[in-house]
Amino acid sequence: MSTQREVDEAKIRLQIDNIVEGIRAKDLEGLKQLYAADVVSFDVEPPLQHVGVEAKLKNWARAFTFFQDLRYEVRDLTVTVGGDVAFGHCFGRLSGTLMNGTTTSGMWVRATFCFQKIDGNWLVAHDQVSVPFDIASGKGVADLEP
Repeated sequence: MSTQREVDEAKIRLQIDNIVEGIRAKDLEGLKQLYAADVVSFDVEPPLQHVGVEAKLKNWARAFTFFQDLRYEVRDLTVTVGGDVAFGHCFGRLSGTLMNGTTTSGMWVRATFCFQKIDGNWLVAHDQVSVPFDIASGKGVADLEP
């Protein structure tokens, strides 16, 4: 018999799968259903934070304009569940064919997701995506592999 924590973890992992599928399909409406209305996102693109689901979706819409088709891969996902909050972390990679026909393998980023159970649904309340940087040069390091 599964515990509530195991059931919730399975639901959160399904939400991550739904995010991946939404990205691959460039499905902004589908993605909107996966984020809390007041989500705070610390993404790799400026500004320092994107506040609210509409700001998060604008960020995805901007990313989608660069690709004819795209893929998103999640690796090494770890999820920790509490009562009505949970967090997870993983490596993610956005890749595909750019609008000019060039194929890109993308780069691996570090991602953290914080979920909140709202009206029975696990929604992303906060996410952060980052790349390591070289302290001496101040530049991001985008060629690392998990």
